[in-house]
Amino acid sequence: MQNGTRLAAVDLGSNSFRLEIGQFDHGQIHRTEYLKETVRQGNGLDSARNLTPEAMQRGWDTLARFGERLAGFKRSQVRAVATQTLREARNRDEFLLRARTVLGFGIDVIPGREEARLIYQGVAHTLPQTDASERERRLVIDIGGRSTEMILGRALEARVMESYRVGSVAWSMKYFEGGLFTPAAFRAAEIAAKAVLDEALNSYTRTQWDVAYGASGTIGAVGDVLAAAGGAPDLVTRTGLDWLLDKLLKAGSADKLRIEGMRDDRKAVIGGGVSVLRAVFDLLDIKEMRVAQGALRHGVLYELAERDEGVADLRAATVARLATRFQVDPAQARRVGDTAAALFVQLVPAARGGQTTHRAGRALRKLAWAAQLHEIGTQISHSEYHKHGAYILDNADAPGFAVNELHALGLLVLGHRGKLRKLGAALDDETFARQLLALRLAVILCHARRDPEADALRLAAPDARALAITCRGNWADRFPQSAHLLREEVVAWQKTGWSVALAGA
Repeated sequence: MQNGTRLAAVDLGSNSFRLEIGQFDHGQIHRTEYLKETVRQGNGLDSARNLTPEAMQRGWDTLARFGERLAGFKRSQVRAVATQTLREARNRDEFLLRARTVLGFGIDVIPGREEARLIYQGVAHTLPQTDASERERRLVIDIGGRSTEMILGRALEARVMESYRVGSVAWSMKYFEGGLFTPAAFRAAEIAAKAVLDEALNSYTRTQWDVAYGASGTIGAVGDVLAAAGGAPDLVTRTGLDWLLDKLLKAGSADKLRIEGMRDDRKAVIGGGVSVLRAVFDLLDIKEMRVAQGALRHGVLYELAERDEGVADLRAATVARLATRFQVDPAQARRVGDTAAALFVQLVPAARGGQTTHRAGRALRKLAWAAQLHEIGTQISHSEYHKHGAYILDNADAPGFAVNELHALGLLVLGHRGKLRKLGAALDDETFARQLLALRLAVILCHARRDPEADALRLAAPDARALAITCRGNWADRFPQSAHLLREEVVAWQKTGWSVALAGA
């Protein structure tokens, strides 16, 4: 990346939305602007796990202000990520449809482990890079509004990552109703947090790390309060947590809390945050925790600086791992992938060369991944294996991928065979429809599990939502079974909103 390039990360957290703008300079990103707004979307999930209209409006209003600030940024310079609240929200698509419009950029809902990986990247890149730090085994904790991430890593590599559904907003709502602080409430909140986090004992034992770091939100707020009270800067200790708990109990409620170093917007969720942090200290036998300056948004920025090569390599490695794990036939995946790519570039010539700086090139790369994974469901059952494959992708642990990216791959896998109506509104997307046609035709041409004849089909897109297929020479006579499947394919597309014409078969 060129020195001087501006980059921006938007973090749609459960408690706050944040915009971090930085400038790339010789491998480092230096902050030029930072905006934070307390949105508390985590408070806006109703009993059916839908975001309330008020919560959605708060989010849209904030993103509109962020969008104004991001005017002039290129798509490649901005990434927005959403975390636990939007992972949970049943009506997230309704929120995201307008959110992407007012922000002016795409928004990725990232899985919990992907959030943990990016948090570690943010922390690691803002720590000193020395020989000693290269050897240091790190435990990184981030207590967010509705989830807590734990990561073990060394240098810039995250090795063990997990996300738990416990956080400052959720615990404050559940155990500190009305903002009241009582010994019973803290006792119940800590016990409940330990019950959720208990499985962490298997992976994050005291022998697995040398130094504990705390990122963002709760831990940063606690560190500020303890420093203001005379404690060591950027350090949280057990003694400090005991002192803070005593202060909260003496105040009796968030409304009456007057404590130096704590911002007003943090008071409403400090009860839940402190109870979760105390549970983490007890479970993992932490004596002290250093407050890290890096956070999720910084990890997003550094990966933006490395894109597309670094993140693409990670996603490619994830796809390869999934293919190996589910024993995909590599030869068939290759021939389907090569054939689908050749067909797709006929429909989208801009994809030729696979330049991922353009949307067409990125679509070609995703088509290749879908082809590589189109048969992963066969390890569950050959019957309706495309449905099993889509389910796997919707629920897989896939480093580098956002939830919506995996879902899009899953839709291609789901749609590569069978009826098309199951894809619903996805076919309204022109790029997706062309990816899907290329993949389905490739599967037809490779149905005998051998390399198909080169240039057997010629594809064109004469009009919007119209596609044309022409068979070369006497191909249909020489491959009657393939020609039969091709004619059935055209009938299937005619039942959608797409017009597909066939000539020569």
